[in-house]
Amino acid sequence: MYEGVVQDLIDELGRLPGVGPKSAQRIAFHLLSSDPADITRLADVLGKVAKGVQFCETCGNVAEREQCRICRDERREVGVICVVEEPKDVLAVERTREFKGRYHVLGGALDPLSGVGPDQLRMRELLARISSDEVTEVIIATDPNTEGEATATYLVRVLRDFPGLRVTRLASGLPMGGDLEFADELTLGRALSGRRTL
Repeated sequence: MYEGVVQDLIDELGRLPGVGPKSAQRIAFHLLSSDPADITRLADVLGKVAKGVQFCETCGNVAEREQCRICRDERREVGVICVVEEPKDVLAVERTREFKGRYHVLGGALDPLSGVGPDQLRMRELLARISSDEVTEVIIATDPNTEGEATATYLVRVLRDFPGLRVTRLASGLPMGGDLEFADELTLGRALSGRRTL
């Protein structure tokens, strides 16, 4: 244990996801040996994040105004909504340059063991958007894990009551450059069931 503010810094850094005690200590001592101007710049950015960053009132993505840049973009398709768990997932889909619609960020995934149910996510907002906009398709792009699958199943059950709404799920399967022998049974099974005609 270190004294005073140094230990406080290590403790706070250690609370970040993916940063363990040793990494927190390394980052803290890196900051201590950095130029004071660099530390001031980091502190200024953290202050701006705390005060200036908000979430889009329409989709829930990170924004600097009431609406994010994607929701403000009139060239985007209003009728297609891609549902993701977190704002970082929006960036992942955007990097593909394949999707031209809008997004809806749930703010997590269903996880009853941790107390996360539909009321803790932005489900009501999604249903309101589908009811009021001319939405023709909802693409469910939740993570391919237990919580993501539970969320996708729940959404499919709720959304099937909307007449004329097409509900799709991102395909999952084998990664490029992967070997069949190293694929787990679930991934290989999904790749087989999701195969397409060439």
